[in-house]
Amino acid sequence: MAINVGRVIDLNFEPFYIDMERRGIALHEVSLKDIPQALRDGEIDAGPVSLVDSFALDDTCLPVAGFCLSASNRAGSNLLYSKKPMEELSGATIAAATQDSTTQKLFQVLLAQKHQGNADSFVTMTEEHDAFLISGDAALRRRRGARGYSHRYDLGEVWHDMTSLPFVFARWMGRKELSPEEILLIEDTLYVGLEDGVDSLFHLSDPKDHLLMMARDIVDYIIGYRYYVGLSERKSIELFQKYLAELPS
Repeated sequence: MAINVGRVIDLNFEPFYIDMERRGIALHEVSLKDIPQALRDGEIDAGPVSLVDSFALDDTCLPVAGFCLSASNRAGSNLLYSKKPMEELSGATIAAATQDSTTQKLFQVLLAQKHQGNADSFVTMTEEHDAFLISGDAALRRRRGARGYSHRYDLGEVWHDMTSLPFVFARWMGRKELSPEEILLIEDTLYVGLEDGVDSLFHLSDPKDHLLMMARDIVDYIIGYRYYVGLSERKSIELFQKYLAELPS
């Protein structure tokens, strides 16, 4: 029986998948927000999970080695656009153009820790708002700016400036029912795929028109990511969990 893996189509996840189908792993396109439920329901056996969502999967899943999506400094695709400086956003109306729980919680943590501010809920983009959060490929398409919003913040960069640490946006998780052999296959495929996948993005000559990105833009973006949890990433995850616990309930 084939191993079923959730495929998130955003550009920064692309290197993970380059070797999977060749190794007999079945890929299923699933949005990042839907990966946790797909894992719980057994629709997929493994996949990248938004960091905040991964904390709630201990009952059904285990980390796949230390594979992750970590921004060393600038994230490039986890952005806040605002009509006023971030320090003035406490109590403001914030819209979510992303359903990624980690991007939303990271903003709340940064507002609380850097500016002693509070943003306890989000509205939709169709409602009046002072600022909005956006992530993934949608953020890449709007990376140059948003009309009417004079302030742009890269949340990975703000986190790094505050902590001197990278930020882990997602971790790979696999269902506990996977056999040791199946886990090893996924791990080996990720190791090989990342090596080849990242290299292939570095050597692209064609643009990605749907993202409004030239080949050099893609290199500048991907070079800022790491795909395995090291000491700095572990420290970052622990600190983020501490800050999350301090947010008003």
